[in-house]
Amino acid sequence: MLRAKKRVENLKAFYIHITVYVLVNVMLFVINLLTDPGYWWFLYPLGGWGIGVLIHGITTIKQGNFGSEWEERKIKEYMENDKKNS
Repeated sequence: MLRAKKRVENLKAFYIHITVYVLVNVMLFVINLLTDPGYWWFLYPLGGWGIGVLIHGITTIKQGNFGSEWEERKIKEYMENDKKNS
């Protein structure tokens, strides 16, 4: 139950992140159009932040592979290896 809640919270955080990304970049686009339509500077924050959104999305989707379950398995695996090597 706790893991499911954590996954839902992470998904909600991603949705908020992508919504803010879209809204802010639309605003930057409009500012760019109004101030200097000959130079598309808004593309720099769009691309840089877009990489962050993409990484956030990938980690949210792949949560099952590298989330808390994966961490627990790895910790147990390392502890077992340490016991064998002692």
